[in-house]
Amino acid sequence: MITNVKEFLSEVKAELGKVTWPTRKETVSTTWVVVVIVVLVSVYLGACDVVLAKVMRLILG
Repeated sequence: MITNVKEFLSEVKAELGKVTWPTRKETVSTTWVVVVIVVLVSVYLGACDVVLAKVMRLILG
């Protein structure tokens, strides 16, 4: 059991060595892209909710 765990951890370490990690600049820029997209989608969904709520009030009286 312990041998399997040691082998697994050594393989994990080897695979992590092969990973191409993003630079700080890339990480910051992609984070901003995600934040902007989340805000835009939130505004869009909020506007849809308001419009649909008003339509439902008109229909249901």
